[in-house]
Amino acid sequence: MIWIGTVGQYGKMVDQIFLYILTITLFFFLLITVLMVYFVIRYHRTRNPQPEDIEGNTWLEITWTVVPTLLVLTMFFYALTGFKFLKKAPEGAMEVKVIARQWSWLFEYSDGVKTTELTVPLNKPVKLLLSSQDVIHSFYIPAFRMKQDAVPGIETSLWFQADEAGDYEAFCAEYCGQQHSKMLTTVHVVPEEQFATWLESQKQPVLVAVSPERGKQLYQEKGCIACHTTDGSPLVGPTWKGIYGSTEKVFTSGKEREITVDDEYIRKSILNPNADVVAGFPENLMPSMEGQITDEEIQAIIEFIKSLK
Repeated sequence: MIWIGTVGQYGKMVDQIFLYILTITLFFFLLITVLMVYFVIRYHRTRNPQPEDIEGNTWLEITWTVVPTLLVLTMFFYALTGFKFLKKAPEGAMEVKVIARQWSWLFEYSDGVKTTELTVPLNKPVKLLLSSQDVIHSFYIPAFRMKQDAVPGIETSLWFQADEAGDYEAFCAEYCGQQHSKMLTTVHVVPEEQFATWLESQKQPVLVAVSPERGKQLYQEKGCIACHTTDGSPLVGPTWKGIYGSTEKVFTSGKEREITVDDEYIRKSILNPNADVVAGFPENLMPSMEGQITDEEIQAIIEFIKSLK
């Protein structure tokens, strides 16, 4: 079950600020509406057939200038307080790297554990260090009332402390391409003891560097899972099931030709995906993995693809 209420000190602070602004807005809306109706009736031309000039009132003009200014300053103060609170993580906060890419999230813990969903301990501060491998994304947890952009080449951060256990929806709030709406994940908040047990269970055994098992692991870690299936069903890109050794029609510089899916083709597709675009799939969709993946990792992915008969 995905919880959609308000969680954590920051979320409750945001709700208080919103309620404060809403109360002021509603008060002035009703005041202006009532006065407008009153003046329309009170000064209707049937009651005042002869118009009169009305001179200004200095104190009234000062009041309606000073009061709104003070109210806006209090709104600014509350917003600044929340911003400073969000940006300064407490000492000893658990750090988790959040890596955004089209179109999935990767969470990396300090001990090397990598997952596609975020799990954190209850009542413990968690600092998120965000980065992007391609375009601008925005990590948003509605229940926590927090959102932070993940920008290529820049590391941004925010922190939170969940005070209620449960599962909370998180997604990308910055349009980032065709599968933007599917860039979803879940934040699991669990008791500290349960978190320690979970973290230990996520530690992967040492795998052979180039093996189908390691390739399957990279399939999730590198975000391939967001675009390619392993069961034969279509997605953003071609399915990997049974693709190795098959003949595919591709477009190279706008010209159609046939190729055989082999090691070299897969390697080229990972590093330069727009060189040969499979017929029936859009161009300029897959970002290049150049600089984000090693030759050893590419070969492990190839071995995994080979195993998908």
